Amino acid sequence: MNGTTHPVLVVGSGPTGLLLAGDLAAAGVPVTVLEKRPRKTSNLSRAFVLHARTLEQLDARGLADRLEGVGRPLDRLRLFGRLTVDLAALPSRFNHLLVIPQYEVERVLARRAADAGAEFRYGTEVTGLAQDADGVTVMARGPGGQRTEELRAAYVVGADGMRSTVRTAVGLPFPGRPVIRSVVLADVRLAEEPGSLLTADAVGDAFAFLAPFGDGYHRVIGWHRGRDVPDDEPLDLAEVKEITRLALGRDFGMHDARWMSRFHSDERQVPAYRVGRVFLAGDAAHVHTPAGGQGMNTGLQDAANLSWKLAAVLHGHASDGLLDTYQAERHPVGRTVLRSSGGIIRLAMAKRPWTLALRAALTTALDHVGPARRAVAAQVTGIGYKYAAPRGSHPLTGRRVPDVTLAGGGRLHEALRGGRFVLIVPKPPEPPEPPEPPEPQEPQEPHEPRGEWGGREGRLAVAHWASDRRTAVLVRPDGYVAWAAEAPGARSVEAAVAAHVG
Repeated sequence: MNGTTHPVLVVGSGPTGLLLAGDLAAAGVPVTVLEKRPRKTSNLSRAFVLHARTLEQLDARGLADRLEGVGRPLDRLRLFGRLTVDLAALPSRFNHLLVIPQYEVERVLARRAADAGAEFRYGTEVTGLAQDADGVTVMARGPGGQRTEELRAAYVVGADGMRSTVRTAVGLPFPGRPVIRSVVLADVRLAEEPGSLLTADAVGDAFAFLAPFGDGYHRVIGWHRGRDVPDDEPLDLAEVKEITRLALGRDFGMHDARWMSRFHSDERQVPAYRVGRVFLAGDAAHVHTPAGGQGMNTGLQDAANLSWKLAAVLHGHASDGLLDTYQAERHPVGRTVLRSSGGIIRLAMAKRPWTLALRAALTTALDHVGPARRAVAAQVTGIGYKYAAPRGSHPLTGRRVPDVTLAGGGRLHEALRGGRFVLIVPKPPEPPEPPEPPEPQEPQEPHEPRGEWGGREGRLAVAHWASDRRTAVLVRPDGYVAWAAEAPGARSVEAAVAAHVG
């Protein structure tokens, strides 16, 4: 480490930073989280949805069932009053979305990171950084702003939000533009229950979105074309109720708002997620409109992609070049999310006759064309993304692997826990029938998805398909296929494991 004090510094303790820190600590990489806010759990947050792919990632960390017990699963989305997107058909164990406040997600991730050994330094504000060939020097100001220090790290990850200090320090632009201004947010109680569906509609100049938290409160997101005011303009419940009545036909008897806020929604993305030894993730790298609830999910999946790669490099199992694949894989996903969430919000904002007609045509088509509807659901929920693969690779390479059942009764997500690769190979052939009845033997234990290949204990689990499938698949710690082949020989498997696991 050439004298560096911290292998990894993570700046920001939102969901993205917490998942990343927890993964690194669980992998045995010392990690320190710098957070300028004081240590406390806020019950105020904008994000409130976990999608299927994110729940799969959390399941691979043993966290999904805990969050499922707190949130509210919904298996359908209703948009624009007429389009229903059925999530029950998703090819995932989590064939729904989970309505859950961001602070509940942060609570679980923070506990996991702390239990794994991550260090947290609250009230510590990063003011700048400089990097060289051997590491990064981070300038930070402690609680009260009275103590300034320099911290040294091998790598720094900026997960410090839309106004990222880390992004500014490395000189990266944040190109894009505001999409809508004066969006109102409120968490309210309702006298009239609107039902279990997420409800969204736009009528005239008003748009509103309503979602239940499951704790007696509902999140309201509203916007009115004629109410274009600065973010610091005072907001009261009467304005929220009026926008909701205009868009949804009634305000459901809103009362007892525990939180209200006004903000503007931007679409922005940095051109590079990596600059030398510094990485950006989550809102520090990309921001989108709230349409589709994809912001927090995209950031969590950024962290899942980057964490195992940093751990592999720091443990000496992979070269630094592996870290370049973070940009190659996640930047296109961020760009697609910008386009899809932007498309939804523009349809919601439609006013001119031709845009209204386009919205009507698209919703009608999606409502009647199954493949198109499934493609939209796969993209919004994250299960449809595929990473680029080298030319000539097996068609599965780069694809997400569902939570398949393994021989012996285990699941893939269980085998992935601990940040390991999982090699799934065909079941060995049945032994031939003996010429004579064998002597009684003790029953054999069923194969468990544990083991090693070539002495890589702890970094690789070996499992068999529960079916008669003949494909060998090497699954990365983030649940995507690193390599696959049809009925390969032992040498081919060993070469693939050596190339990817180290």
